[in-house]
Amino acid sequence: MTTHEKLKEIIIELLGVEPRLVTPETTFRDMGADSLDQVEMTMAVELEFGISIADAEADRVKTVGEAVTLIDQLVLRRVA
Repeated sequence: MTTHEKLKEIIIELLGVEPRLVTPETTFRDMGADSLDQVEMTMAVELEFGISIADAEADRVKTVGEAVTLIDQLVLRRVA
């Protein structure tokens, strides 16, 4: 399962959005995520991928694609 697919599952579960709406270009704001939702998603992602996301990094992420890129980078750092 790809990073995008795993993240998509988390988003669908936490936000209750239609799967077709979760694309790399979709912003979390477009999906109705507020600041609490974003904190919950960050925590879920950290657990799922075994990573730690700094608040400053999380704040810069606006789209699903940006989140996937950040997650992949952090996973690579953890492995290296």
